[in-house]
Amino acid sequence: MQKEMIEKLQKNLLKWYENNGRKTLPWRNLQNDTNRAYKVYISEIMLQQTQVRVVLERFYFPFLQQFPTLLSLANAKEDALLKAWQGLGYYSRARNLKKAARQCVAEFGGLLPHKKDDLLKLCGVGAYTAGAVACFGYGACESFVDANISRILKRLFALQNPSQKELEIRAKLLLNEKEPFNHNQALLDVGALLCLSKNAKCKLCPLNAFCKGKNTPELYTKSPKKSYENLELDLVFLEFGGKFALEKSTKKLYKGLYNFPFKEGLKPSDAVFLGEFKHTYTKYKLRIKIYHQILQKENVEFEFKSLEEIESLALSKLSLKALQIFKAQNAF
Repeated sequence: MQKEMIEKLQKNLLKWYENNGRKTLPWRNLQNDTNRAYKVYISEIMLQQTQVRVVLERFYFPFLQQFPTLLSLANAKEDALLKAWQGLGYYSRARNLKKAARQCVAEFGGLLPHKKDDLLKLCGVGAYTAGAVACFGYGACESFVDANISRILKRLFALQNPSQKELEIRAKLLLNEKEPFNHNQALLDVGALLCLSKNAKCKLCPLNAFCKGKNTPELYTKSPKKSYENLELDLVFLEFGGKFALEKSTKKLYKGLYNFPFKEGLKPSDAVFLGEFKHTYTKYKLRIKIYHQILQKENVEFEFKSLEEIESLALSKLSLKALQIFKAQNAF
């Protein structure tokens, strides 16, 4: 793509962003905030696997209120951190936040580093996040590629199965070095609002005149069908003395989170059936049946907590679903 064409593309992109971009998002309006880079960093980690609307409405501001600085994050207790992250899923992100914060305290004077190469040294920070924090947090002239920008580049240049390196080269080629912040935000918005995986809105796209893949956008969308294994499990609310059995997970995905027990052979014959629900967990599609059993003696295999105590614990999403059904059935 020639220089003159790139300049026209950049101009079209910025004009569209001025009129249609999501410029009111709070993490895009931190120019005078001394804690700007940290707030950008938190938003980028949250947005990795979660929709903007969900992050904005439920998580971003409460999390920053509880952990307003990098130092507060570095000193956070894991239980409190996981509780604040509850509902966002992919809890390794939260654990990596704390590890990265501690790295910053130990190696970078308690601040997020300015340079992309240094940001890449932080736990849980990849090429995209490092570039985004450098650009949006510190105003650095950096390009980067996430899923949305990847899709745009594949269609724009008609690339099938390009390497990540090739996509990063193309992103750098298009980068508006005079306005990297608005350029990158505009690309993210075009990917989120127009250049969709399905039913792309090509006629509305500011890159339409330059796009080689606009007539067959589906050719450049990778969407391999994910295969799942179906499983049926029995989850049991074991109650003793008004408290309920819980076990703290040591498995990688749910590490540090509490779950109500569900084990083969655990359900007593006289347990009361409460209901069932479906849940997707990594490669499994689960059908969970919920039971309630009042014990005559405490089972030392588990921790027992009151419902009030449970409210303050970080539960897995599966256990949260089960708890809602249990409360509805028992009118709590």
